[in-house]
Amino acid sequence: QVQLVESGGGLVQPGGSLRLSCAASGSIFSINLMGWYRQAPGKQRELVAVIISGGGTNVADSVKGRFTISRDNAKNTVYLQMNSLKPEDTAVYYCNARLRPYIGSGPYDYWGQGTQVTVSS
Repeated sequence: QVQLVESGGGLVQPGGSLRLSCAASGSIFSINLMGWYRQAPGKQRELVAVIISGGGTNVADSVKGRFTISRDNAKNTVYLQMNSLKPEDTAVYYCNARLRPYIGSGPYDYWGQGTQVTVSS
């Protein structure tokens, strides 16, 4: 059983900052990548940023220069530092991990429960 537990969402004023965290736990042999997606009301879920095990990243153009993704491999934890937040960043943010629970299995995608980020004055 694999669990992804997110934290750090909330309400912030435009221009403010938030830091999201997501810790993976349970049966984990190896993690290929971890990342963040978001879904605003009435819109499809979209990629925000991902980071692979070697440290390479892919960041959406809409947040590039404002959001930074990082990872602590020893803790199986991924972070999303969000600066200069805008109202259009308001969404539910979901953590994703692509991992192998056991040797020779997967990789499979796992999702967190989501954390609400609201940017409003």
